[in-house]
Amino acid sequence: MNVIDYKEVGKRIAARRRELGLKQWQVEQKADLCFKYLSNIERGATVISIDVLMKLCGVLKTTPDALLLGTVVDEDNDYLRSMTNRVKQMSSQQARLALSLMDWILSQKL
Repeated sequence: MNVIDYKEVGKRIAARRRELGLKQWQVEQKADLCFKYLSNIERGATVISIDVLMKLCGVLKTTPDALLLGTVVDEDNDYLRSMTNRVKQMSSQQARLALSLMDWILSQKL
């Protein structure tokens, strides 16, 4: 069982925020958080709620497990997830057409 170290969570949030070139106030504004709340989270002074965690994941374009556990976000996995979500929205006729297109792409020597 994994134990959550909130100081480490805060460090990961701060690192991701900096990686995206965002200031604390910008993330707070986009996530609809109170002034200085993100500072408390990043220092590990506040235990993060699930609601706030999900808002931060959206703003920081990452996953809860990346922030909570430090797992690496696999960009290829993001592409697969995105493709899967789109296919689920298709009719059977659209899905067959998409499959044909994928077969054609695979046959190309790129």
